[in-house]
Amino acid sequence: MKKLTALLLVFALAFASVACGSEKNDTAGTEDAAQTTGAEDAAETQTQDTADDAAQAETDTAETEPQDSAAEDTAQEKSEGVMTYEEYMAADLDTEVVVETYVQAKQSWWEDKATLYTQDQDGAYFVYNAACSQEDYDKLTPGTKIKVTGFKGEWSGEIEIMDATFEILEGNYVAEPVDVTTYLGLDELMDYQNQFVTFKGMTVEAAGQDDAGNDVAFLYSWDGSGQEGDDLYFNVSLDGATYTFTVESYLCGSDTDVYKAVKELNIGDKIDMEGFLYWYEGVNPHITSVKAAN
Repeated sequence: MKKLTALLLVFALAFASVACGSEKNDTAGTEDAAQTTGAEDAAETQTQDTADDAAQAETDTAETEPQDSAAEDTAQEKSEGVMTYEEYMAADLDTEVVVETYVQAKQSWWEDKATLYTQDQDGAYFVYNAACSQEDYDKLTPGTKIKVTGFKGEWSGEIEIMDATFEILEGNYVAEPVDVTTYLGLDELMDYQNQFVTFKGMTVEAAGQDDAGNDVAFLYSWDGSGQEGDDLYFNVSLDGATYTFTVESYLCGSDTDVYKAVKELNIGDKIDMEGFLYWYEGVNPHITSVKAAN
């Protein structure tokens, strides 16, 4: 009897142990399933968030890019009958030209005629003595868009629009200076004629001599025969070649910073400059800013 009881007790303990192990396995399986389901849910959520972010990024890009393109297209759009810069440059001298461009600086006005430095995104146009009232001249602030009709001309190498009329249009564009230092002495420099440009790291050379025979850094007028208020001529060099630059007094008079700065130059100074790439028997930039080279 004791043996039978002991045997039954052993079977009972064994059954309880199996049941307990089964319960633990079921619990572990449930926990694993829960963890797996949680991981899958997290992955799905992260994937969805990533997809949402990507979709939003595409939406933002789609919203931004057309606006930028539209703005650029509007800035460069030409009216019917208006030449591109390429067509203007290809036109024969003394033929009528029609361009849309933007005022960058005003050189002068007198007797209802204005001389202007103008430029668009493709090139520059020097407008010489265009018919212009004082009222309209006052409206021509930097960036003002104008439509110019005149005749293509040339004077000592300078390409310009002469005998012109213009009308003021909606639009605005101010050009950033283009560094053309490396093009000095090369044919490629002509491609930038009349544009707003910069020259860097050039050395001031003697422009001539004073009455005492001393070398000087600038001259009043090209031959030194001028006086205060006249154009300033000065020489700068790069890689052994010397070039003559000018402060055009109609553009930058004696009360301007650049006029005063050139008068303070010393032979041997290293300078950076900005100005318009005017042409007279070769490159003859009209300088609007002079600073010590960086």
